[in-house]
Amino acid sequence: MKAMALQRYGGPDDLELMERPTPAVAPGEFLVRVKAAGVNPADWKVGGGSLDGVMEARFPLIPGWEVAGVVEARGFDATEFEVGDEVVGYISKDWAQNGGYAELVSAPARTLARKPESWDWARAACLPLPGLTAYQAIKRINVGKGDTVLVHGAAGGVGSLGAQIAVARGARVIGTAGERNHGFLRELGATPVTYGEGLAERVRQLAPEGINAALDCYGGDAVAVSQKVLKDPARVVSVADLTVTDQGGHLVWARPNAGDLTELVDLAESGKLSITVNRSFPLEQAADAWRALQEEGRARGRIVLDIDAS
Repeated sequence: MKAMALQRYGGPDDLELMERPTPAVAPGEFLVRVKAAGVNPADWKVGGGSLDGVMEARFPLIPGWEVAGVVEARGFDATEFEVGDEVVGYISKDWAQNGGYAELVSAPARTLARKPESWDWARAACLPLPGLTAYQAIKRINVGKGDTVLVHGAAGGVGSLGAQIAVARGARVIGTAGERNHGFLRELGATPVTYGEGLAERVRQLAPEGINAALDCYGGDAVAVSQKVLKDPARVVSVADLTVTDQGGHLVWARPNAGDLTELVDLAESGKLSITVNRSFPLEQAADAWRALQEEGRARGRIVLDIDAS
């Protein structure tokens, strides 16, 4: 099979198009023919060695954490899907090696759910990682009906999904973003507020009685600002600030969970979740996709690899 891989830690210039063996399919796993793969900052951080103390990497390393594709084969005692089923997956394992920048991946059942039928391959491939991150963060602080939730970085990949999930749970969402993204946040059902100096006071004007919970997808001083307006300082969760636990809150790193992913697919099918794809690249241009991701930073919309979108 064709795959983009690294022979050693490196950056975009070190990615190579290689022929790699078809991945082994263990009991309880499925072989998936990849139609599209999401491109995430975690891909080049793992590939560059930034997470070396957190996750073991084995080489050649095929990056990629999230895919959409078709089940091609089943391992022993893999009963959740049939050959030909369309699936999405956050294909994280205990180490990084055989990721989604490839024509085929093996994926444990716990990492997969059925693809939203109404979504194309590109959008579906961009759901698992930011979706699970947002969903599990919102669950961690128990957001529900009647809550007022502050989402920092609400126009980004995780933040926009977190805002939509909170709205779907019956919460009122106040989302931080630059003014050019305020209209986008209103489309998601959130009340926009400009980030930066004076944010706490602007939030108080929108929610004089305070907020019930906060999701930080931005970093910086977002947790500290949240605790100025939170009724309960423990109901803050961050996906961007490693010091949040020292400040009395919660840190979330997405975990593969078929049940959670299925809940996200159901929300997508019901029209309560949307994802914007910014740019698509063919597999062999994965290096350009990395460069675009690094250059565009917090630009709205996802970057995806079209691997076999036929």
